[in-house]
Amino acid sequence: MATTPSADHVSRRAVLRSSILAAGAAAFASTTQHAQASPAVFAHGVASGDPLPDAVILWTRVTPSPEATPGSGAGPDLPVTWEVARSSSFDTVVASGTVTASSVSDHTVKVDARGLAPDTTYFYRFRVGGTVSPTGRTSTAPSHDAAVGRLRFGVVSCADWEGGFFSSYRHLAARDDLDAVMHLGDYLYEYAAGKFPVAGGRGVRTHEPTHEIVSLADYRIRHAQYKTDPNLQALHSKVPWIVIRDDHEAANDAWAGGAENHDPLLEGDWASRKAASMQAYDEWMPVRPNGGRLYRRLRYGRLAELSMLDLRSYRSQQVLGGGRQVDDPGRTMTGQDQMEWLTAGLATSPTRWQLIGNSVMFSPIVLPPLDPRTTGALTELVGVPAGGVPFNTDQWDGYTADRRRLMDTITAAGLRNVVFLTGDIHTSWAMDVPVDAADYPGAGTVATEFVVPSVTSASIDELLGVPPRSLSPALEATATAANRHVRFVELDSHGYGVLEVTPEATQMEWFFIGDRTDPNTGARRVAGYRVADGATRIEPAAPLV
Repeated sequence: MATTPSADHVSRRAVLRSSILAAGAAAFASTTQHAQASPAVFAHGVASGDPLPDAVILWTRVTPSPEATPGSGAGPDLPVTWEVARSSSFDTVVASGTVTASSVSDHTVKVDARGLAPDTTYFYRFRVGGTVSPTGRTSTAPSHDAAVGRLRFGVVSCADWEGGFFSSYRHLAARDDLDAVMHLGDYLYEYAAGKFPVAGGRGVRTHEPTHEIVSLADYRIRHAQYKTDPNLQALHSKVPWIVIRDDHEAANDAWAGGAENHDPLLEGDWASRKAASMQAYDEWMPVRPNGGRLYRRLRYGRLAELSMLDLRSYRSQQVLGGGRQVDDPGRTMTGQDQMEWLTAGLATSPTRWQLIGNSVMFSPIVLPPLDPRTTGALTELVGVPAGGVPFNTDQWDGYTADRRRLMDTITAAGLRNVVFLTGDIHTSWAMDVPVDAADYPGAGTVATEFVVPSVTSASIDELLGVPPRSLSPALEATATAANRHVRFVELDSHGYGVLEVTPEATQMEWFFIGDRTDPNTGARRVAGYRVADGATRIEPAAPLV
């Protein structure tokens, strides 16, 4: 039966329709009036990403009419002007152009602004006639031959809308010392409302759509919802982002041919769902188009090269149980093409530091006993994997042949400054990457790894439904006792990292927020670890200044 909307509902909708149509009409009108920022037309903010020495990606989304809601496929095409300037007053515009916002791309706009100067701060905005977007700030990378003295990145991962407020983004946006933000995956979550564990069993806000996202329209709506968060908008507008996908941008524990959280009988063909998720991600994220390939490399002068990996699109299916199958040389985490790209790039890198944006933990985390006198015998007698029984086969521990290929490349090339930067597991870690975990440190180390906590997504105690710090201290003690290369681990808290890279050292700082359900919660530094130039082992570090 059809229902009649209330007068209040009609009134609100009429106001919205009038304001948006008026702004859209201004796009086609000739006017000299002063442009005004419009939250209705530019409801999802602005963003930038993937900085090069002469270019940066600029992004926004336009709402041309009331019916042109995200995922609707409705609404007219609309010309959108973009401008880049050296100052926020836009006295001197150094680059500009016009693009079309269309329902084909969900009225998102993505511009690869070229012809910019290296290592320069810029301001950018978008115009729809007399309506102007919020102003964003961004920067280009240094030239490839530049001697860079310092880089600082915000490092984040795993932000569940229902799990809490994005306070980590707010604290990072308040800083003035960041060159970029590195997001290591799980920018959003695919679950239906209330289906992912949250603090106290009840989310602080509800996912849209309320069902699990499967179709292109679903993914667009979910991306749009996340982009309405004021803390997320603030951080996007402050610095460029460098992003990679993990699994929840499509479905939990995704691999090349499916996902744990995908049922073909109920949710259709995996290839179609994966394509829909990838299209929405490309539309809604400030990532440079690359022919459908997400893995890419960015360079910051002679100081650092950053290889961002895609560890979901090409991997073999996860092994259940952690048997000898994890050592199968035919299994892959990266796929052949990405592995060749990665190893060739590392072996020929001209920079002092090689940073790897890595969505799942690279270092081994195995269950006891782990001792060189016993692992070999257990392998022969009962089929234990050569490196020990893995805790989590969704990580590189489930793909040990690919991990060995990468470690062998690092060793053969004589690289001493490889640092893995990781998210995914909602916990905090600092580790040396051992040649053989059972013989650490005797067998040596090849790299280091820093893992940041989740922004809001449930930690171990929260996933188990027990009070904070009730089980995690014992688990932390067990992890470090069996895995001596683990130098720091904390399994409960939410927050973010700040990474500093200098010619002398690379250092990660961990910041934990107080209460993810409190939108005004504070943040505190809890740890810092550094690896010196030429070393492959980390050490505690004093706070950055």
